Amino acid sequence: MMAPLLVDRIASPIGTIVLIADGRGLCTLDFADHEPRMMRLLKLRHGDVKFTEADDPLGASSCLRAYLAGRLDALDDIPVEPGGTPFQRRVWAALREIPAGTTTSYGKLAERLGQPAASRAVGLANGSNPVSIVVPCHRVIGAGGDLTGYGGGLERKRWLLEHEGVILPELRKRRVA
Repeated sequence: MMAPLLVDRIASPIGTIVLIADGRGLCTLDFADHEPRMMRLLKLRHGDVKFTEADDPLGASSCLRAYLAGRLDALDDIPVEPGGTPFQRRVWAALREIPAGTTTSYGKLAERLGQPAASRAVGLANGSNPVSIVVPCHRVIGAGGDLTGYGGGLERKRWLLEHEGVILPELRKRRVA
């Protein structure tokens, strides 16, 4: 039987965040209002697992709090164990290379992976990222600079990008007008 997964919850300006880690890395980070879906996906991946409440598993909660307080590089060293296919893992690793305060498009991310025709597959992998914020799928936007889907909702995506100092085209237009 597998060791229990460690669960912590932290308050944030965009809602309660649930972090789940095994002994090696962060498996899941999502918002509490998405917890039933998150638990269903964890059971698919890990089977019938037990969960244990833990204070700051692997130091991830402290790093997330530091990020939310403005230290944008605080998430860089959190180990992750997201599972996934080899292609998904490549996409998720590439997401972690996008610096805070910058964005990219699905097409550019596909090019960076050496598969320029795979922007749709990159989008699907991005959308199935189980470790949001730490694996910063929120930094991928539409080719025209538009906000596109985010599992936690577009308002949270907007908040995360603005927190990192990204000036979105929609805000630029409002400021100029």
